[in-house]
Amino acid sequence: MRLQHKVAIVTGAASGFGAEIARVFAREGAKVAVLDINGDGARAIAREIGDAAIAIKADVTKRCEINTAVANTLNAFGGLDIVVNNAGWSHKNRPMLEVSEEDFDRVYEINVKSIYHMAFAVVPVLEERGGGVILNIGSTAGIRPRPGLTWYNGSKGAVNLLSRSMAVELAPMKIRVNCIAPVMGVTGLLEQFMGLPDTPENRAKFSATVPLGRLSEPADIANAALYLASDEAAFVTGVVLEVDGGRTI
Repeated sequence: MRLQHKVAIVTGAASGFGAEIARVFAREGAKVAVLDINGDGARAIAREIGDAAIAIKADVTKRCEINTAVANTLNAFGGLDIVVNNAGWSHKNRPMLEVSEEDFDRVYEINVKSIYHMAFAVVPVLEERGGGVILNIGSTAGIRPRPGLTWYNGSKGAVNLLSRSMAVELAPMKIRVNCIAPVMGVTGLLEQFMGLPDTPENRAKFSATVPLGRLSEPADIANAALYLASDEAAFVTGVVLEVDGGRTI
C-alpha cells in the first residue's frame, strides 16, 4: 500500500473530491482525519471508511478550529504526514460587478486564507516530524479563466502560485508542496460554476470544450493526489498538476 503508516488530514472531505481523496488514502494504508464544516457528512464518510478514519467538524476559515483539528488528529493517530487543503467555494457564475462583497470575502477566506491558517498549524508539526506533504487543490480556473467567475478565478490563481512559493520556502524542512488543478468536476459546486442548471445538455456543452470529452470525476483527482502524497513523488515539489482532460492546452 502506497501510504502505509502515513497520517493525513483532508479538508472539505464530506463530499466531492475531498471524500474520494479520503477514501483512496485510507484504502492505500493511511489514517485519515475527515475534516469538514458539515459534521454529519464528515461522520458519514468516516463511518464508511472505518477504523482508519476520524471525523472532525471544523470551519477552515477559523484559526482556532484548525488548531483544534490538528491537535485532535495528533491525539488520535500520533502524528501527521500529509495535509490536503481541498475545501473550496465559489460565487455563482455571474458578471463580476454582481458579486457581493460578502460572497467575495467568503471565496477568498475558504479558498486562500484557509491555507494560510493551516500552514501555521501544520508546518511546525511536519518540520518536527522530519518532513511531510502539503497538497493544495487549485483549479484550471486559475490558469485558463472563464468569464463569470472572475473573483473565483483569482482565488484559485492565488492557490496555484502560493503552492509553488510554499514549495521553495519549505523545501529546507523536507516539506513537499504541490497543487492539483482540476477542470470543472462532478461535485456539489457544478451549478455554481456553470451558472446554469445541471442538465445533461449543459454538461455536454462544457464537456465539448475538454479534449478528452468529459468533466473531471472525484476519482481523477483522488488518484492524482495519491501519487503526489506518496513516496513515489519524493522528488516532486512545486508542481501545479493539471487534471483537466487537456482543457488548458
